This record gives sequence, C-alpha cells and structure tokens, in this order.
Amino acid sequence: MKTERNYNQQGLLKLMLKMPALRGRLQIVSMRKPEMLNLCGAFEEASLTLERLIRENDPLNRQQIEEYQNICHEIEEEIIAICYQE
Repeated sequence: MKTERNYNQQGLLKLMLKMPALRGRLQIVSMRKPEMLNLCGAFEEASLTLERLIRENDPLNRQQIEEYQNICHEIEEEIIAICYQE
C-alpha cells in the first residue's frame, strides 16, 4: 500500500517525465515548497485513477475520464505556475 510520501515521489517522477523542460525546476521547487510535493501526490492519485478508468474500457466511465483528465490538467497547470513563480 502506498503512503503519502510514495504518492508524492511517484507523482514528482511522473511529472518530471511528462515535462522534461521543467525537470530541474520541479526538483528544486519540490525541495523548497512542501505544497509542491502535495500537488505531485495529488497528480499521482488522479493519474492512477484516470489510467484505471481508461483500462476498464467501460463507456459508462466517459464522464469520469473527462473529469480526471481535467483534474490532471489543472494540477499540471498549477505546478507549472509555481515553477515559474520561483
């Protein structure tokens, strides 16, 4: 079972892969601002749920898939904004 720290670290790694241009900034900011790591953890949880919903391939999940895609996108945008504020 994943702990909050695991979610935070896995989310950070996933975001570093997804946004290679911000890789260094993500590392620096996540060490300076604990709220950044919390956002990384939230991204990990949301992206895992999104991946599961897509894998299930159930037409009834379409609305939830869109919702989780939006959540992931919003978290990414917030993280990018924080990186450029630093």
